[in-house]
Amino acid sequence: MTRTSIIEHIKKNLWLAWPVIIGQLGHVMMGVIDNMMVGRVSPIPLAAASIANGLFFIIMVVGIGISYALAPLVSIASGANNKEECGNILHDGFYINMLSGLILCIVTVFCAPLIKYFGQTKEVTAYAIPYTRILGFSTIPMMLFQTYRQFCEGLGIMRPAMIIAILANIFHAGFNYVLIFGKFGFPALELNGAGFATLLSRTLMGITMMLFVIRHPRFKQYNIHIFPFRMKWEVSKKILGIGLGSGFQYFFEVASFVCAAIMVGWIGAKELAAHQIALNVASITYMAVLGISAAAAIRVGSFVGANNYHEARLAGFTSILLAISFMLVSGITFICANSFIPTLYVQDPYVRQVASSLLLIAALFQVFDGTQAVALGILRGITDSTFPTAITFISYWVIAIPAGYLLAFHFHLQTQGVWYGLLIGLATSGSLLTFRFHHKCRAAK
Repeated sequence: MTRTSIIEHIKKNLWLAWPVIIGQLGHVMMGVIDNMMVGRVSPIPLAAASIANGLFFIIMVVGIGISYALAPLVSIASGANNKEECGNILHDGFYINMLSGLILCIVTVFCAPLIKYFGQTKEVTAYAIPYTRILGFSTIPMMLFQTYRQFCEGLGIMRPAMIIAILANIFHAGFNYVLIFGKFGFPALELNGAGFATLLSRTLMGITMMLFVIRHPRFKQYNIHIFPFRMKWEVSKKILGIGLGSGFQYFFEVASFVCAAIMVGWIGAKELAAHQIALNVASITYMAVLGISAAAAIRVGSFVGANNYHEARLAGFTSILLAISFMLVSGITFICANSFIPTLYVQDPYVRQVASSLLLIAALFQVFDGTQAVALGILRGITDSTFPTAITFISYWVIAIPAGYLLAFHFHLQTQGVWYGLLIGLATSGSLLTFRFHHKCRAAK
């Protein structure tokens, strides 16, 4: 484990990670653009967006997790120089992901009225339910995009998804402007306009990503045809084994943040708007770290395919080091700009004040958030999913949410108390997942 080898790992991880980081930021920027534009209407639609996006992502994240199984499996097959297996993974992954997208769309549409029971104000509920239903239909094109994106990234081809995400954001901003504010003869749909803009943008992303893979000659060697229908049980079993574990890992994490939003909503609509601003900003850095996590899963998976666990371990820990370094810089930025950032979203001085205080807490949990995100990726790279799923459940639902409730309502820390609970949960998850990777790699030597 020489200095040169560590530097080489860092360079290769960064080379793979930076297009994914930009692509991930492209996804989250859709939400940022939505919130900035909707926040100009009033704090009520912004608070509704917090609840609606929370419910939507608590469902959608299961599908995203399932799709994440493709990249490490393709990477392992590619590392073993098994091109036929790469094609089989894409074929079975396509049908599994599209069925998942359809099921999640139906679940989202039918679960939207549950928002009435979240204890929110009537105004927030009235905005949130139709917006959630519109978002539900975007699960199908999103899963289409994820299928072909994960296949490409498993082969180390990262830039196409990045370019598509950037272009989609340009279209998304235009769609938002027209549909939220009612320009060029269109009615002003406010929050629902943001939902339709997201649906249109994700449809463009899915179709474009699929056409790129189908038509590019470099993919012909992998037999990428999805017809005829020829599901292989062993391949599907691998995808579902890793994918369902990953889906539930992200489900437990996202669900805890949704529960946190609901608890903040009990305090007040303005506090919920402030929560949404701080969470939206924190999600930008989180999505960037997910890029490092995706690259780490691919590199670790390729070493596992070559049966080289020493290099897999080194690649994994250098990725965690990269994430910690990035999140330290992000945390310092949050501290320095905590008063300025909320001004980009709302005019209300009280919302700005609360959001500013939450950004200081977000600065504290940046390192832990980055560590747990990358640790999940590198564990996925060694096809370990069951035990990490248990860790995420304990960290968020046994520790974070109860702690947040106690701090908020029994120790009277209000919204800040909820966020301190999330901080404790992230610290627990990051520490335990990192130790799990260390233990698994040592046991495999």
